[in-house]
Amino acid sequence: MKAANDQLEPSVQNAPVDLGRDIFLRSLLRELAGTLESVVGVAEASGYISVVGGAIGEQIDASYRAALKVDRLDRAQVQDVLVDLKRRIQGDFFIIEEREDRIVLGNRACPFGAFVQGRPSLCMMTSNVFGSITAQNLGYARVEIEEAIATGHPGCKVIVHLKPLENIEPNTREYFRVED
Repeated sequence: MKAANDQLEPSVQNAPVDLGRDIFLRSLLRELAGTLESVVGVAEASGYISVVGGAIGEQIDASYRAALKVDRLDRAQVQDVLVDLKRRIQGDFFIIEEREDRIVLGNRACPFGAFVQGRPSLCMMTSNVFGSITAQNLGYARVEIEEAIATGHPGCKVIVHLKPLENIEPNTREYFRVED
């Protein structure tokens, strides 16, 4: 139907609502994380999200190893996979530094976009995906999220330590190879 000014009246189908599958799923995850953080606390919410991140990390690792036709990724492949998997989900990770005992990654764009703001428990997805892939292929990982967009930093800084320590830092998580 035409209105008095000869323009189409708004309808549900052409309403300017910013909603699609991606926006819906990121909103869902944000609200789920927020609910967990407010009900059980950030530390416990991070624990729950860690379980999901670990399972997703295993799936991603298996996919890359199958695609590359290898039983285990070497160190260079692990680094490439960590950057590539985030690129595929619209993150912008890059290698800052590589040493014998660590890989330091930076990030300019979170895959969760603005939905990650104020939801630090969602960073456990990165920690667990990076940790499980690295440990499964290289034997061990300890992941430290030094800076995070979720906590107000302009970018992220993630350190993947490759050598175990006797006493680990309180803000890190350890990962070990699970034998096949």
